[in-house]
Parts: sequence; C-alpha cells; structure tokens
Amino acid sequence: MDKSALIFGAIFGLLAVIFGAFGAHLLKKKLSTEQLQSFETGVKYQMYHAIVLLTLGFNLSTKTQIDNYIIYAFIIGIFLFSFSIYGLVISSANDKKLRFLGPITPLGGLSLAIGWALLIYKFVI
Repeated sequence: MDKSALIFGAIFGLLAVIFGAFGAHLLKKKLSTEQLQSFETGVKYQMYHAIVLLTLGFNLSTKTQIDNYIIYAFIIGIFLFSFSIYGLVISSANDKKLRFLGPITPLGGLSLAIGWALLIYKFVI
C-alpha cells in the first residue's frame, strides 16, 4: 500500500467534486459553452486519475522504483493537466488569459500518458 498515492488520490477526488460543482453552478453563467466544456474536461480527467491513484495506492507496494515512477507520473500529470485547464478557462473568462499555462496542459497530458505506459510496462515485465 502506498500512502502518498492514497492521500493524493483522495485530495484530487475531493477537489474534482468541488470544482465540478463550482463549474456547474457558479461558472455556468460566466463561461461560454466551449469554456465550460474545457473546464469539465479538466474535472473529468482529474477524477478518473484520482480513482486510478486510489487503486494504485491499494495495490502497489512502491518497493520497486517503477511503482514510484507510475504514482509520481499520475500525480504530476493530474496537477499540470487539470489545473492548467482551470487556470486557462477562468483567466480567459476574466479577459486576462494566462497564456503561459497553454504549453503546460500538454505536458500534463504527456505525464499521464507516461504513467499509463509505465503501468503497461509493469504488467508486461
């Protein structure tokens, strides 16, 4: 069992619920349909991967280096991917788009993909 994966999984799951409600109720009036869809994409990916982290936390021992890499890839990926989307959407809704966040989103997606690839590698070896 990996406590850090469980803690981050639970935190990201909680925040996904809060951000989902925030988007559905408070931001709905401020955001365009496209912006709201982007925000919801961030929430969905965050929740999906929070569940993955919880599952990994209960099933990985982190005695091997690859287990640690998998968990860190998902934690970093969630943070970079989802939170950069939130920042981009909210800042653009306030007409102060934080353009530096644009390149961060694909890095988060890449980190999530690396986490999945490492998981596949672990299953194969």
